[in-house]
Amino acid sequence: MNTTEAHLWQPSASIAVLRQRASLMMKIRQFFNQRHYLEVETPVMGHSGITDIYLNNVTAHCLGQKTYLQTSPEYSMKRLLAAGSGPIFQIARVFRDDELGRWHNPEFTLLEWYQLDIDHHALMREVGELLQLILGCGSLVSRSYREVWMSIIQCDPFTSSLDVLQDVLKHYNLDQVLSPDETDRDQFLFLIMTHVIEPALAQEEVPIAIYGYPETQAALAIVEDGVASRFEVYYRGVELANGFHELTDRNLQQKRFAADRVMRQQKGLEDVAIDPLFLNALSAGLPYCSGVALGLDRLLMFAMNQQTISDVVAFDWVRA
Repeated sequence: MNTTEAHLWQPSASIAVLRQRASLMMKIRQFFNQRHYLEVETPVMGHSGITDIYLNNVTAHCLGQKTYLQTSPEYSMKRLLAAGSGPIFQIARVFRDDELGRWHNPEFTLLEWYQLDIDHHALMREVGELLQLILGCGSLVSRSYREVWMSIIQCDPFTSSLDVLQDVLKHYNLDQVLSPDETDRDQFLFLIMTHVIEPALAQEEVPIAIYGYPETQAALAIVEDGVASRFEVYYRGVELANGFHELTDRNLQQKRFAADRVMRQQKGLEDVAIDPLFLNALSAGLPYCSGVALGLDRLLMFAMNQQTISDVVAFDWVRA
C-alpha cells in the first residue's frame, strides 16, 4: 500500500466542516417544518430506473433481481402526493453514473420538495427564501430563458435556425464539439447554455432563476403555449436547483417516457422500462402542485466557502 492509499481511510471533509454541515441541515429542516411540510423518506433502491436520456442509472442486484439506485426521489414522492400526503420534503441520497469532479460526485444529497396549489413561479420565490436563509445572499431574481439568451448573446433560442446556432458556437470556439451532422436542436441549446450562458451568470451576485424552457426540455413539467413550465436556479454560474409545475396527465407523461426510450435506443443507451407504479399514481390523481430538486452539497459548498464537493461530504468517491 502506498502512502496515498494509507490515508484514504480518513474523511474528505474536515470534522469542523461536518459539524457545520450538520448545523445547516438542522436549519434547512426548520425552514420546512415552519412551513408545515411533512418530511418523508422513500426507497433508495427500487425496481425501476428512469428513461431520461441525460441521466445514467446506477444498478445493483438484490434477491436475484436487477434493481436501480435512485437518481431522484421524485417518482416515489409523487406517489405519496397522490396518496394524500400534502406538502412534503426529503433530504435524499441519490446516485448518478455521470460526471466526477469539483461539482459532481456519483453519490450525493438532494433536497427535494413539493407544494400543493401553486405554480412554478410561486415555488421559485420559496427557493429564493431558502437561499437567503442559508447563503445570506440577496433576493432571487427571475428571468425568462429567452430573456437571458437575448441579453447575453443576442440570440433567440426559440426561433433561431440551426445555422444561426452553429454561428454562435463558432463565435465561442465551440463549433468542433458537436458532430458535423448533428441535427438535434437541444444539443446546440445545451452546449451554448453550459459553455456560454452559465459562465456569464457567474458575474451575478444574487441567485438567478431561469424559467420558460423550450417544450422539448419539459421532462415532467406542464407545457403552456409551447413553453415548458419549469425553472433552474443558478448561483454564481452554478446550477443549484431544477423545478417543475408538475405534469399530472398520465397519458401525456407516458408518451414522453416512450419518446425517451426511442431516443435512448437511437443513441445506443441502455433501454430502461417505464416505472408502472409512478404511472399508476398519475392515474389515481396527482394533485395540482409544483416541485423542485436542489443539489444540497453544492449549496453547502457556497454556504461554507468550500471549493469542491469532496470538501463538504464525509467520504467522496475516492474514499467510498
